[in-house]
Amino acid sequence: MKKMSFKAYAITNEIDLNKIAEKCGIPKKYTWEEPLILDGDILKGILEVSITNDQKILVFSFGSVVFINIKAQEIQPFVKYLKTIRADIALKGYDKYYDDYELQIGDGTEIQLTDEYAIVPYDENYLLELVSVVIAKSVALEKTEDMLGNIFNHLEPMIDRLEKGKLRISHKELANTAARVLRHEYNTISYIMILDKPDITWINSSAEEFYNQMSEFFELNDRYEIVKSKTEILNNIVNGFSTISSSIRGLFVEWIIVLLIVVEVILMTAELLK
Repeated sequence: MKKMSFKAYAITNEIDLNKIAEKCGIPKKYTWEEPLILDGDILKGILEVSITNDQKILVFSFGSVVFINIKAQEIQPFVKYLKTIRADIALKGYDKYYDDYELQIGDGTEIQLTDEYAIVPYDENYLLELVSVVIAKSVALEKTEDMLGNIFNHLEPMIDRLEKGKLRISHKELANTAARVLRHEYNTISYIMILDKPDITWINSSAEEFYNQMSEFFELNDRYEIVKSKTEILNNIVNGFSTISSSIRGLFVEWIIVLLIVVEVILMTAELLK
């Protein structure tokens, strides 16, 4: 039975594939929809080790990297290489959002999926990319889900202040919170492209069947909908804070105007009494 191991890491929010391609001498322009596949002599030049035909690294624009049949000691050197492309990549803790999987080519007639491996009764080149796409999106979603929890934790003290009657929230704090929500929404809904399918699935029914089963098993669509719903809740909360803050500032301005009118009346009265 042929076996292939996959290790997926969500190491950042965005990777410019064209910068890597240019650095590696790959004459191709990459879009968000397709991964950059590194193998053969190019991968050998990056890792400075011997590379077999079944070893590949797939880099995704939404910040995930999938290592196929790559030894554990060869992963960090590649992360160091990526850091030369994107400086904010952390060399420590890059493996916080991680998953591994195995693809087995069996002799049965049906696709079998488990938490640790998939058994497929046929050997096709597209299988490597489809497994990589699914687990790359899965770890990217895991990272996004964690970021979402951090934003809710950030909002909690603001809600506590409202409950205590402390209604004033600074413009800077509101802007920072809104920016975090927008960044989260962009990274999730716009960039990970959960609902987009690889091109091969539109022209190959077997590829589509396998991809759909993998996506359903990893609950990509369900997790996406949950994240999307929570993001809408965050937007509603931030809009509520903004409305309260604007109302308080409007009321403050109104009281200032009233106070100025009263002062003006007092001054006019004092002039008349002279």
